[in-house]
Amino acid sequence: MWLSTKTRYGLKAIYEIAINNNKPISLNTIASKHDISLSYLEQIIALLKKDGLIKSTRGPHGGYSLAKPPENIYVGDIIRSLEGSYAPTECVEQNDLCDQQASCVTHYVYKKINDSITEVVDRMTLRDLKDKML
Repeated sequence: MWLSTKTRYGLKAIYEIAINNNKPISLNTIASKHDISLSYLEQIIALLKKDGLIKSTRGPHGGYSLAKPPENIYVGDIIRSLEGSYAPTECVEQNDLCDQQASCVTHYVYKKINDSITEVVDRMTLRDLKDKML
């Protein structure tokens, strides 16, 4: 599995938002700190906002903050918001795609990979990242 820069930058951005102690933080601050293009960061933030992971506040002290507590935002939610599915093949997600799944060695391997990744990212929260990194 290969995660794009969108996910790498998105994880950095939402982490910055999380460690700002629920005070809004500007995109300029995040972009400067992590050397991310502001226009690219705006696209990333729009996806996270659309999926209800962050919210915006207008005004002179506005910016972005988490839409829910960090212990309720899972890394898997962030990755899916930015990448869509991270399944290694279509057949892992669509059971009716192939009638050979029961006897297909590659399906078995890809399913195990997908299940392992899902197990990790769907248990890891932003709270876990804050606790580990701070």
